[in-house]
Amino acid sequence: MNSLAAIGRFSVRFRYLIVVAWILGAAVAGAALPTLNSAVKANNQSFLPSNSPSLEAAKLATPFQPLNSVPVPIVASRASSQLTVADQTAVSRIQAATQAVASVKSVQLVGVSPDGQAIELRVLANLQGGMNADKTLVDALRSAIQAQPVPPGLSVHLAGQVAAGVDSQKASNNAGNRTELFSIVFILALLFLVFRSLLAPILTVLPAVIVFAIAGPLIGEAATAGLQVSLFTQVLLIVLVLGAGTDYGLFLVFRVREEIQGGLAPKDAVVKAVSRVGETISFSAATVIAALLSLLLATFGIYQSLGVPLAIGIALMLVAGLTLLPALLAIFGRAVFWPSKPKVGPHRFGLWGRVAGHAVERPGLTLAIGVVVFGLLALGALGNKPSGFGNQTPPPSSDSAQGNAALAAHFPQATATPTNLVFTYPTSVWVDPAPLVPLQNQLGHASVFKSLSTPLDPNGTMLTPAQLANLHATLGPAQALPAIAPPALGVPATTYNAYRAASQLVSTDGRTVMVNASLTVGDPQSTAALNQTPAMRTAATQAARASGAIDSGVAGIAPASYDISQVSSSDLRTIIPVAVAIIAVLLALVLRSLLAPLYLIASVVLSYLAALGLAVIIFIDLAGDSGLIFFLPFLMFIFLLALGEDYNILVMTRIREEAQDLPLRHAITEALGATGTTITSAGLVLAGTFGVLALSAGSGSSGSQLRAIGVGLALGILMDS
Repeated sequence: MNSLAAIGRFSVRFRYLIVVAWILGAAVAGAALPTLNSAVKANNQSFLPSNSPSLEAAKLATPFQPLNSVPVPIVASRASSQLTVADQTAVSRIQAATQAVASVKSVQLVGVSPDGQAIELRVLANLQGGMNADKTLVDALRSAIQAQPVPPGLSVHLAGQVAAGVDSQKASNNAGNRTELFSIVFILALLFLVFRSLLAPILTVLPAVIVFAIAGPLIGEAATAGLQVSLFTQVLLIVLVLGAGTDYGLFLVFRVREEIQGGLAPKDAVVKAVSRVGETISFSAATVIAALLSLLLATFGIYQSLGVPLAIGIALMLVAGLTLLPALLAIFGRAVFWPSKPKVGPHRFGLWGRVAGHAVERPGLTLAIGVVVFGLLALGALGNKPSGFGNQTPPPSSDSAQGNAALAAHFPQATATPTNLVFTYPTSVWVDPAPLVPLQNQLGHASVFKSLSTPLDPNGTMLTPAQLANLHATLGPAQALPAIAPPALGVPATTYNAYRAASQLVSTDGRTVMVNASLTVGDPQSTAALNQTPAMRTAATQAARASGAIDSGVAGIAPASYDISQVSSSDLRTIIPVAVAIIAVLLALVLRSLLAPLYLIASVVLSYLAALGLAVIIFIDLAGDSGLIFFLPFLMFIFLLALGEDYNILVMTRIREEAQDLPLRHAITEALGATGTTITSAGLVLAGTFGVLALSAGSGSSGSQLRAIGVGLALGILMDS
């Protein structure tokens, strides 16, 4: 306590120097250190453990698609006529232009469609380069395409998942901007209502803004030394810092106002507030940091990568809460609460004092009602089912929507987001294609697949094993042939195109074979596709056994989503007990009790399960969604454990403070009366922010998942508070 009082006196005495130091720190960090965005690792699959089946399959597929690269199809087509020589020349120019785009590894000429009206290029590019790497790539490819003249009537479009995701994101940018604006307006408006002041809300939030401006570059600098940073880090850093910063700010500002009402001068009120609430803020931050560092035990790299960066943000927020905010409050004094004027006099705690009084009078009944209600809601968590990422549907008039439509119209067996079945053989199937027959037959009988592109049926034109071997012996490697059959070859165009298309499914050495599959359940990003992953892997294993393959695997969106979901659930089961144990020790230290921490931990865990159960009831049982996005339980755990313990610690430390002069029951009433408004305000601010996210979510599965995230977190915060 004495050390906290000393920190309070230091912050008041050197208030101007402290404010200048924080502002200079933010300016220097922004100017001299790398941005957080530049450190972001965009490929979520690369955060999986190296022995994950989907990553093992991706390694098998490296002859077709190197690791950490993504395919972007380019489709050039005519609506109702055959491609011309001029069209082919234009496509060659486009191939050269897109090859020159930064981050592009290769641009392959896939071939001409069976109807002769379209030609496909396949770009392989590296997306590791920041949060907007996909948009940067797509914009650069489109600029390169638009810079090339094309004959009248020839349409050129990007297709595939990456381009569709970018176009979908562009369409939702306005809504996203509105969400950010509404969130900020909501927080400030609610704080204005709480404080009935113009300056207090701004000073409450300002330290969090400055901390984020410093934390981002610091984490970016740490990333240059090897710290992994995921897309989640950037998003969660601002939310967690803003949430914790708002909590710490409300704790301190309300206590300063209370001390001024108790008769202290503003500067003395700040010192006393820091000495009293500083312990709450310090141990609240310590519990959050402990919970975050427990993520280092995770096997899923995204979760593991959150621990240290977010702990840095919370540590900085702790320092700002004990220095910057007290300095600002000391500078502005009573003006912080203008036009309201804190009146000197006895405390009047109103509603929350009465609520506490009733609870203390009937503790058994109050506890029983709470446990029963929360326990029944928690049972709903048993019905949770993890969902996939959801599809991103671009606007119908967008470039990628037109590209996907052209791909479907002219390449009937193609799909913009195929599931890849990969097989390795002991000898070259170019020389001996016999294994391809049982491979195709076995996969063709698997009900999980709707259609297949195989080396013997790559584009709708069937080839016999003998034809494939003869074509390879006569024409040489298919990868080296031009897109259009030279007239002198004497090979039918359909046969030639099928042979060229087979080159996309058989490696140059002939030992690796890929089969592109579309799924019976439809969209590979759906929950149904995720749940079909075990069946896909079983089918691939059986086909490998029947055809003599020495290795096999299934790569693609659905298998990767399945593996991410599995490792995420496993990590959650590991991390929760460890984090709870560490936090229990910290609570025992701050409360100087062995029994009280057990009550607090139980209350937070129960509210977490109740909030998760209510989200399951709302979205799965009532709305009919197939599941909750797999990382929602993880997000709820982090936020509820981090922010929920803030409220518990504030109440319990205030009870201990009041109990020094009052009987315990009276101390509980006084403590809850003093802190009730603070906790309610903090809970409403955070819950309302997540509620805005839920209300502004778009349509489709992605919108449903955003609503689930917003509602789940809002419910959890409200239950905690």
